Amino acid sequence: MPKMKTNRSAAKTFRRTASGKFKRAKAYRSHILTKKSSKRKRKLRKPTLVSKADQKRVKIMLQQ
Repeated sequence: MPKMKTNRSAAKTFRRTASGKFKRAKAYRSHILTKKSSKRKRKLRKPTLVSKADQKRVKIMLQQ
């Protein structure tokens, strides 16, 4: 049986933390930034963790 391939878009989107969780960038920061407040844009800079419901799916996409 051939090896499973890693989903390349997932590999670029998610990073694994030391504790085994997955980090991701927040959405809504690519365009139409003029109407968003500075506070909101500043909060969108920081990475966040993938939700518990999606962790299994991300793990399968990355095969880790």
